[in-house]
Amino acid sequence: MVAAACRDAGVELVRTPREMTVVLAALSAGPGRPRTKGGASGARTAVFTDGGGHGAIAADAAEDAGLGVPELDAATQARLRTVLWEQSAVGNPVDLAGMGEQQPLSYAGTVAELLAADEVDAVLMTGYFGGYAASDGGLGGGPAGGSVLAEGETLAAEKIVTHLAAAPKPLVVQSMYPQSPSCRVLAGAGVPVFAATEDAARALSAMTGRAGGGAGELPEFPALPDPAAPLRDAGYHGVRTLLAAGGVPFPAAREITDEAGLLAAAGEFEGPYVLKALHLLHKSDAGGVALRLADREALLAAYREMHGRLGAPAYSVEAMADLSDGIELIVGVNRDPRFGPVAMVGLGGVLTETLRDVAFALAPVPAGRAEALLRGLRTAALLDGVRGRPAVDVAAAAAVIERITTVAAAHPEIAELEVNPLLVRPDGALALDARAVLG
Repeated sequence: MVAAACRDAGVELVRTPREMTVVLAALSAGPGRPRTKGGASGARTAVFTDGGGHGAIAADAAEDAGLGVPELDAATQARLRTVLWEQSAVGNPVDLAGMGEQQPLSYAGTVAELLAADEVDAVLMTGYFGGYAASDGGLGGGPAGGSVLAEGETLAAEKIVTHLAAAPKPLVVQSMYPQSPSCRVLAGAGVPVFAATEDAARALSAMTGRAGGGAGELPEFPALPDPAAPLRDAGYHGVRTLLAAGGVPFPAAREITDEAGLLAAAGEFEGPYVLKALHLLHKSDAGGVALRLADREALLAAYREMHGRLGAPAYSVEAMADLSDGIELIVGVNRDPRFGPVAMVGLGGVLTETLRDVAFALAPVPAGRAEALLRGLRTAALLDGVRGRPAVDVAAAAAVIERITTVAAAHPEIAELEVNPLLVRPDGALALDARAVLG
């Protein structure tokens, strides 16, 4: 919760004084501001290098810092081909493959194309840049620092600064020669330059707004809503009614206490049906949930068996949701004594407590922030479809998360509110279960 509150307030958490200086250097940089507010982690980063080893290490460091290094699309790769030679790699990392030694301006041309690419949020340039002007004649038998190459490299640095001014995005440089004249040109223009790859990656994560609103921007999160009329009925259907009034969609359902009520409920909507025993914390573990009851006869048989075994005082008869191609999420809000309502979102269903793939944020959670939290889960790949399954409607899930957390934030008497599962399918999102605990 502390980490979530700091992130949402725009606070960068650091572990060492060295990391603090790296973040400060990044946040005080001049050009290259983030293009959007909101600070979602996973900014799409283009790694640009003049050596395959440098590129691989930098890509790993970027991902460790919470940045994404996706393959560039075909159109961007085609544009890069117009400024690079045949053996250059253009997928991501982008590798000059020796072209910089022959044509130093290829650095500037490549940076220009990457800054102009819509799918690139930030650029991490890494490797030998600055070495051509180095007085020691290169490293490990590399190219000697001659006046022509040195002048070309300095000119490349000046052009990079010009390109960055025209298309401002976060740009960080890691160089084996950070004190070289060409690197000092970049640093003088506000481009952070580091000797260590991990420092460059950490700086870039700060510049892309991984915590809060990004460099030079104040964070934006909604104020708490005015308190609503207190919830009096914290039972299952009382909580469903409260959430439904806030715009959270549920399947049709009726609370019943006997067979007559059960048959009447079955007449109000078509099967298949779900039967739930109420007033049980973990209904599934206790055998208090029966799914896919095809008709009234199956529903009645399930009720008699369940009631004889559990003797619950009440039950819920519900329309069975289509679970095919769906992903189950969990949305919870806990009222913390220091921070107020804090939301949790993650992978839901019966394995929530086992997998523990969840993320936190101050509530209420705007839909944009909710989608970023979902995209940041370890299991986020499931949302985009795996093994032949279609992608689900993450935007619809995010919108429902905003509604759930807004309801919770408007009810200070609720200590805990949970929707589990929130079913998200390719065609939308539907809450299947809910519970609340009053303070």
